[in-house]
Amino acid sequence: MYSSKPSIYEKMIIESADGSKTADISAGAFLVTYYENLFSPMITAKIIVVNTGDSITGEDGKIQSLYNGFPLRGGERVVLKISGNSEINKEGLDFSKDPSHYFYVASITNVLVDSQRETFTLNLIPREAITNETSRVGKKFPASQSISDSVENILKEYLKSDKINIIDKTQNPYGFIGNLKKPFTILTWLSSKGVPVSTGKDASAGYLFYQTKDGFNFRSLDDLITQEPYEEKFVYTPNIVDFQDPRNNFKILSYGTNKNQDLIGNLERGTYCSYRLFFNPLTFEYTNPEKGLFKLDDYQKEVKNLGREIELPPISDDSDLTLGDVPSRYMTAVLDIGTMEKKPFVPKDPSVSENCDPFKIQSQAIMRYNSLFTQVLEMTIPFNANLRAGSCIECEFPKLDRAKRSEPDSEQSGLYIIKELCHSFDSDGSFTKMKLIRDTFGN
Repeated sequence: MYSSKPSIYEKMIIESADGSKTADISAGAFLVTYYENLFSPMITAKIIVVNTGDSITGEDGKIQSLYNGFPLRGGERVVLKISGNSEINKEGLDFSKDPSHYFYVASITNVLVDSQRETFTLNLIPREAITNETSRVGKKFPASQSISDSVENILKEYLKSDKINIIDKTQNPYGFIGNLKKPFTILTWLSSKGVPVSTGKDASAGYLFYQTKDGFNFRSLDDLITQEPYEEKFVYTPNIVDFQDPRNNFKILSYGTNKNQDLIGNLERGTYCSYRLFFNPLTFEYTNPEKGLFKLDDYQKEVKNLGREIELPPISDDSDLTLGDVPSRYMTAVLDIGTMEKKPFVPKDPSVSENCDPFKIQSQAIMRYNSLFTQVLEMTIPFNANLRAGSCIECEFPKLDRAKRSEPDSEQSGLYIIKELCHSFDSDGSFTKMKLIRDTFGN
């Protein structure tokens, strides 16, 4: 069975905030969209509802429309389960297992009501998104505690969540004070400071905190890039239609390139080469100026890429230096040192070390995050519930020339990371739309 065919709405029930009323809205669901994003701490969904009849008994005892009779005002719970429609989509989407997995109505928009029907959009969020707005992280986290342990603690203690999927262990500890910030704010802020354990001494700084249908993730960029790709390759074969082909589920229906390198933007952000100088508030001295240069060329030899190494052009026609040899960004800051120490202040004490060494972590994270967006693609495939934001997939695109399109494009084809994912369901079919990113070109 072709997975782009319409799926079945097994459960789509809305429940009032006090639990006194429920209504099945599956028959009126015109369009359902579900979103995951590597750079968003929560999943979201939207349901466009078209209701053409009297649906519910209002507070005055009369039969009314769903919007005013329920009434829908935000905070309602939504039980959502969409069945799979093919052998590769047996699990589908299931947010009906227990109340902790239900969606909540964040807002109702685009409300249109006339004498014949009503149309509105339910904007859905997970329960943790609401808890995030009513919770503040106020305690001190010790400098001896790893960042990954702090992340797990915040998820359990402040977000009260048991939906923890993968937390990649960090090798570096980090002490900080919550300063009454929201949990999502702290968790996103900690992402840029983590260095993973799994890849050893050559590990590169940079994590992402995000949610998928499996739960919350705190993943290192190193582990995302070195993970095994999805078992099937996705292939773009334009103008070739064979509805009997068993590999139709892995065809790329359409795609486009959003970005192919941003040279000026990368230079402004110091992606290729930067210079760092930090002030030590304990000794009133600056760090060694001779150790301030940080070059992509030295850094990328120690880490894995999705494709080939980045090749940089010369700074001018008559120079042997490339854009990776000359700093395009100068960074200055005050070292985070001595703040979390328990013992008395002693200037130049060798036992007092930097809290999250910026020489090792800040520049690495800047280069890793920015180089990850070297290529950005958008593409649509038949609905595939096995994919998540953060999954690695292999794509094959044809080389466009006068010859027959049988040879793949070695520059465009290769491994990509799913940055954003949207499952879309309507009467015409079910599709998965994705935004893909990668740090280099080629296979």
